[in-house]
Amino acid sequence: MKAIETTATINEKGELTLDKSLEVTKPQRVRIIVLLSEEDEIDTDETPTEIVIEGIRQGLHEALTGQTIALSEMWEGIDAE
Repeated sequence: MKAIETTATINEKGELTLDKSLEVTKPQRVRIIVLLSEEDEIDTDETPTEIVIEGIRQGLHEALTGQTIALSEMWEGIDAE
């Protein structure tokens, strides 16, 4: 059995709408596990999409404008034991 993780929205009728296509090539039955966050629970593992996109844009801008440092310099001053 193959597992695919994705996100979805449940509407007021209880219907599930996937955020993106699963790219499955043939019709077939599947098993679904739905993980619901508690109302007061914050998912610390999921970074909001807007923050992720901004980080990618910033990294791309820095790379294109030469604002980079050598990998060997990244560890200078860090004492790893």
